Amino acid sequence: MEIEKMNLRLDIDVQKLETDKLRKWKNKAEGDLDKIQEERIKADRWEKKFQEAQMRNETLEKSLLESRKG
Repeated sequence: MEIEKMNLRLDIDVQKLETDKLRKWKNKAEGDLDKIQEERIKADRWEKKFQEAQMRNETLEKSLLESRKG
């Protein structure tokens, strides 16, 4: 009976360690995901700025070509 209790306690300790380990991995994964999402938002902002600058350049080029023709 005492051996069974000791084995059960050991099983509980192992389960607690596994739970703690999984919780740490989960927290790290969530932190990594947050960072990835922040970087994606930044990349999207830069992409939008790039597209806006590209459109301005195209507009300026068209203006210059029309002014040279006229």
